[in-house]
Amino acid sequence: MEFITEDVIKLLVSAGTGAIIGFEREYHSKSAGLRTMILICVGSTLFTIISVKLGSDPSRIAANIVTGIGFVGGGIIFRDNSSGRITGITTAAAAWVTAALGMCVGFGKGLYETGFVAMILVIFALYGLVPLQTIIKKRNLIRTYRIVCKFNNDTLKHYEHKFEKFGLEAERNMQTKLNGLISGTWSVRGPEKNHEKAIRSFLNDPDILEFDF
Repeated sequence: MEFITEDVIKLLVSAGTGAIIGFEREYHSKSAGLRTMILICVGSTLFTIISVKLGSDPSRIAANIVTGIGFVGGGIIFRDNSSGRITGITTAAAAWVTAALGMCVGFGKGLYETGFVAMILVIFALYGLVPLQTIIKKRNLIRTYRIVCKFNNDTLKHYEHKFEKFGLEAERNMQTKLNGLISGTWSVRGPEKNHEKAIRSFLNDPDILEFDF
């Protein structure tokens, strides 16, 4: 009965651990949120408990759990067609570390302390670093711009000079010419306030027919 009680406690602790991580992802409307992280953590704990009960090789079970989480992470990470950026990496990493924490809980004595310290670090990364991340984004924000206007030889260079004028670094990506119109796409880096100035200027530019930002 003691073993059963201990296992139940492990599963409850695991569910709480997954909930703490999942709440932050759910709050930010990520693809893998509260329920997903709880299931990942509880599942990792359960597989670990079963492996210990059956006397299986722990390293083998751990390797299989990591492989399984790799498939989950592959479904979370995707490319945003509108911006061309890769998204979901943080959520996939959160799922990965959630599985590791679940394994710590499942193995029990000897790894509780390690899991607790790791949990503190994860909470700090997800919650405590948000203000710092906001400051960094304000000082060095990357946005994707797409401008469509009538074609002439210097059109795209003209707008690249405008980016420079607003203190932004622009890297030209795909460009398309069709029916007398030219479309240019840039990855632009710089302070958030400079982006806002550039956007206002482009929105009021009568020569721009389409503008995505």
